[in-house]
Amino acid sequence: MATSFTSETYNASSVEALRTKVRDFIRNTVIDAEPRPGCTLSSETLNKLREKAKKKGIFAPHVSTEFGGLGLPLRYWSDIFQEAGYSPIGPIALNIMAPDEGNMHMMGIIATPEQQEEYLAPLAAGEIQSCFGMTEPHPGTGSDPRQLTSSAEYKNGKWVLNGHKRFISGANLAGFCIAMMRTEQHGNSPAGATMFLVDMDNPGVRVGEQIHTVDTTIGGGHPHVYFDDAIVSDTAVLGEVGKGFEYAQVRLGPARLTHCMRWLGLARRSLDIALDRAETREIFGDKMYLKGLVQELIAQCEIDIETSAAMIEKTAVSLEEDSKTGQNLSSIAKVYVSEAVSRVIDRCIQICGGDGVSDGLPLAQYQNEVRPFRIYDGSTETHKFAISRRASSRRRKEVAAGAKYMGTAIVRD
Repeated sequence: MATSFTSETYNASSVEALRTKVRDFIRNTVIDAEPRPGCTLSSETLNKLREKAKKKGIFAPHVSTEFGGLGLPLRYWSDIFQEAGYSPIGPIALNIMAPDEGNMHMMGIIATPEQQEEYLAPLAAGEIQSCFGMTEPHPGTGSDPRQLTSSAEYKNGKWVLNGHKRFISGANLAGFCIAMMRTEQHGNSPAGATMFLVDMDNPGVRVGEQIHTVDTTIGGGHPHVYFDDAIVSDTAVLGEVGKGFEYAQVRLGPARLTHCMRWLGLARRSLDIALDRAETREIFGDKMYLKGLVQELIAQCEIDIETSAAMIEKTAVSLEEDSKTGQNLSSIAKVYVSEAVSRVIDRCIQICGGDGVSDGLPLAQYQNEVRPFRIYDGSTETHKFAISRRASSRRRKEVAAGAKYMGTAIVRD
């Protein structure tokens, strides 16, 4: 099993130098290439941006140096990802966009050397794209992974995959899918879920109906994907049979957090747009930024951005150290940041008035891009359910271990 991407060469100074390079690239190269609101980025423009990013030495910063990345440890990702997220197409240009980023991270940890060479290397180089096949139509898995219905059966030395997936982000352009399938007991492996690396040109794989959503930055859409007797060999098993749900946490914890990082960058861009408007526009005899109501909106944006950044940083360190609190913190960060980013952009739209809801400014597009984040990678309500259960479980254990219980009110005469 491969080790995770770490490097002892990074420190505050070297990370700051990288952040500055990314910031310069995004603001002086990428922004000029942004398509107008409502339009999509052409593959020709994307390829040119990626080549420029490679020449500047900022491409795939999260990937191991073995596969052409920069080997940047998770605790340092936030500043870099936020700078990239300042443009909606910045993460794509740097190859740190979902779902590829999360798939790269997971494969770097659990894939075999052969799988890494076949799938991770070209993905890290930006030569192919990928998707992650877990979500299914009701009553299959969605917020509750235990409802997984797609299955893989071992027959005559091969795995036969069957199932219907939906909302598979990136599937239209993907070269391969990491498919989560329910499996029965196999050898010494228990029944459970197993991940498979499946080429999208496998005869048993079919991309079906398109799901049209308000967001557009994830290339390859969110279509249905069908597995109809898709046959793969033992070498297609990612990790170990029966451990799919365990591996999903390896992917989803950091993947939730990188969504937070990227969208927080877009919140910073939105606030800059609003600040520029408030600085130059006069209303009722004063510049807008001097008006108390506008100052309140600006201050609340600053508070949301900085608290989000602090939460992300703490969670990244916790996840890198593989502490048990890491997954819970990633849920907390995902809930808070997804809501905070939406609040920031909404306030900025309000400051910019009519232009804010027009295509003269990109703010309405930004709101469309971030709105699904409160649903993707687990809805806000699902995460709150998990957060609450963990809190109750933690306190029960504390009480059982003899901790003083301070929850009951003391009644005095």
